[in-house]
Amino acid sequence: MAARVYVPLSNLRAVVIMIVVAFHSVLPYLSSQPANPFPFDAAPYRWVAFPIIDRERFFGFDLFCAWQDVSLMSLMFFLAGLFTPASLVRKGSLAYLIDRWWRIGLPFLVAAAILSPLAYYASYRVTAADPSLEAFWRHWLALPMWPPGPAWFLWQLFFLSALVACLYAIAPQSMQALDRLAGYFDDRPFAFFASLTALSMIAYVPLAIAFSAWDWTNLGPFSFQLSRPLHYVLYFFTGVALGSRGFDRGLLRHDGPLARNWLILLAAAITGFIVWGEFTSLTMPDWAASVLPYRLAASAAFPPACAAGILSLLAIALRLMRFEDRRLDSLSSNAYRIYLLHYVAVLWLQYALLRIALPAIAKGIIVFSLALALSWAASAGFGVLVKLLPGAGSRGAMLQQRR
Repeated sequence: MAARVYVPLSNLRAVVIMIVVAFHSVLPYLSSQPANPFPFDAAPYRWVAFPIIDRERFFGFDLFCAWQDVSLMSLMFFLAGLFTPASLVRKGSLAYLIDRWWRIGLPFLVAAAILSPLAYYASYRVTAADPSLEAFWRHWLALPMWPPGPAWFLWQLFFLSALVACLYAIAPQSMQALDRLAGYFDDRPFAFFASLTALSMIAYVPLAIAFSAWDWTNLGPFSFQLSRPLHYVLYFFTGVALGSRGFDRGLLRHDGPLARNWLILLAAAITGFIVWGEFTSLTMPDWAASVLPYRLAASAAFPPACAAGILSLLAIALRLMRFEDRRLDSLSSNAYRIYLLHYVAVLWLQYALLRIALPAIAKGIIVFSLALALSWAASAGFGVLVKLLPGAGSRGAMLQQRR
């Protein structure tokens, strides 16, 4: 791996964390939401996904969130996979897994145990007869699950990291095999798109039909979407395969065929999203009650829309985001901690704006801007504090050398 982070991917990571914060910031203002907030104690506990419901609405936010639902989390698993091989080969399986525990496993437990209840307390207060913290805690402990909030991504990522570490320990040559596999697509971006779509069909469609496209299940703080676990495994290992090839090589070349075809891929992403949206609308409002052909069509439309959405954004980053910018670099460096922290700021800002007469667009912009600024500042402050700890200087130099 190069001495410094590959700039297009670093910038893409900065863009992705902004999208994550924006996605959560505008959820109360979707036109598709009901008039009243979801009750805290009643199944199916829809407040877990939509904690705050505002009276102000803007349909443009529905389109934005639908687009992100198609590809955002798959892109995050893909990016995590991209950065895995360099770290795994450099550290070895055991050291890599220990590092993942401290960086992902333990923060998941902290986020689920502390940050998630702190954030959802705002949601509880919207419908509570007794809004006190003590009453909230009683209601929280009475829930049949422990909602982790956005931290659900971390436990799944830690599981996949452990899986790839075990694979590397058992078969160290696996990285070379993935390198050769990815090399087949060096100059075949559309074959890569077709292959990724076909594999996603196998991973996603049967589960979507067997369960639904939307349902989640929980075991304590461990939650996952029933239709997508294999789909996310596919995208993580696809990232691992491309990452094993190296940055600015193969499909990741800034002047390669994937980057050059960014406009075609963007058109494919828009077309795929429209097709997915049209078929998915036929299954609304009740997936289970819709006829099987509609569910099959909506399920089959998801994989190509997802693949096109991810590859178009990747191609745009490779082709058009090769510039260095201090703000994007800082945002990228703080992206992980922003992901951990932003949800608390988002929900309490949305709660604070409930009784303020402003258009939905204005509220969404305010929540996004303040939540991003607050979580970014908190992350940067935490980073400064860590550097002041004894021994942080030598560790920081080592980490910088590894970047």
